[in-house]
Amino acid sequence: MQKIESVEQYKEVIQSGKHIMMFSADWCPDCRFIEPVLPEIMDNHPNYQFHYVDRDKFIDLCVELNIFGIPSFVAYKDGKETGRYVNKERKTKEQIEEFINILPS
Repeated sequence: MQKIESVEQYKEVIQSGKHIMMFSADWCPDCRFIEPVLPEIMDNHPNYQFHYVDRDKFIDLCVELNIFGIPSFVAYKDGKETGRYVNKERKTKEQIEEFINILPS
């Protein structure tokens, strides 16, 4: 999973291709809960590029995107948002897979 290093990089990355941005933070226990299953989720969806966005480093971007709970996921295709799984609840592997599977192709 590629780590986003700047807002400019975030905005550039989403412009082309299919991406899933995972908003997270090092201190977040619910984010650590899903960490062991992330490689499997990424392997199951090779048509997406996955990116890690540190909520604390990019708090202004999170406000702009209405992301107030973590972990949260936002999907893009060629610069357009195609779906979001954004809330403050703990997420399971099955819930994340279901979110990805209902995204438009």
